[in-house]
Amino acid sequence: MNSADDGEPEGGTVGLDANRTVLWAQVQSGEPQMSIDSDLRLRPPRISGNPSVYLGDVARAAIRSLGPADPPFFDRPPGYDEQKWTLSTRAGDVSMSITSNSYWAFGLFAKCFLNRIEMTGPLPLRARIVHDIAASLGRNPWEPVAARRFERVSGASPAEHRAAWQDLIESARAEMNEEIASLDARVARLRGETEIEGILAEADNSLDEARSALADHNAPAVERALARAISALVEADPTTEIRTSSRLADRSGEASWWSKSTREDKVEASHLLEDEVPLVDLTEDE
Repeated sequence: MNSADDGEPEGGTVGLDANRTVLWAQVQSGEPQMSIDSDLRLRPPRISGNPSVYLGDVARAAIRSLGPADPPFFDRPPGYDEQKWTLSTRAGDVSMSITSNSYWAFGLFAKCFLNRIEMTGPLPLRARIVHDIAASLGRNPWEPVAARRFERVSGASPAEHRAAWQDLIESARAEMNEEIASLDARVARLRGETEIEGILAEADNSLDEARSALADHNAPAVERALARAISALVEADPTTEIRTSSRLADRSGEASWWSKSTREDKVEASHLLEDEVPLVDLTEDE
């Protein structure tokens, strides 16, 4: 078969770049099965009249990691093959496009597919999203099943794929570590006032939890712990100015189109959160 299916995206990978990110990932599972409405928006499965689409584990992780976002739109809806498509969505300043194509064995199995993920927006936000995608998958997404075919279709070597993913992951970790250090320094500057020692102890505990979560590559847990530390610092000294990443602020809620719906034509969080895998350390090669 040809190395590219119709609708082949641009080859090459882009990691730490000021303007955009382009990553390629091996799909392991075709689930979850979803549907597409008449406006070509992603919807829950089994809605009468809506054609089916297999989102796959990579795309599910990417959409979840993006945070509150518009309902994904299918720029290239699936045809006969329900796992071959292109969708796009946006959350705040970050735009994301995902293309799913088969790259070997005629797409007979879910593992015959790869996803190309392209994002534009502030680099720190893109790096944090990539960190979350890799952590939620529980594996190294850049490691393919059919290496030579993956390299040919993607236009990048295994080393280039690994570097693109890991550079972004490490950038996100460095930013989170900087946030922890900044809050720790603010706690230290407030010490000495007996009446707020208890509150500062709460901030210390939260920062310890953030460090532990960072060691486990669990960015959402880091953000929750940092939010608790910030709350304690503001209680200790309401005049304290806190600098936090826009990523931390943006992740304060679920996407309304999948978490607050009461109608069957909306996507609920449960449709994308079934069979969650634990967050694990993914920066080391298997």
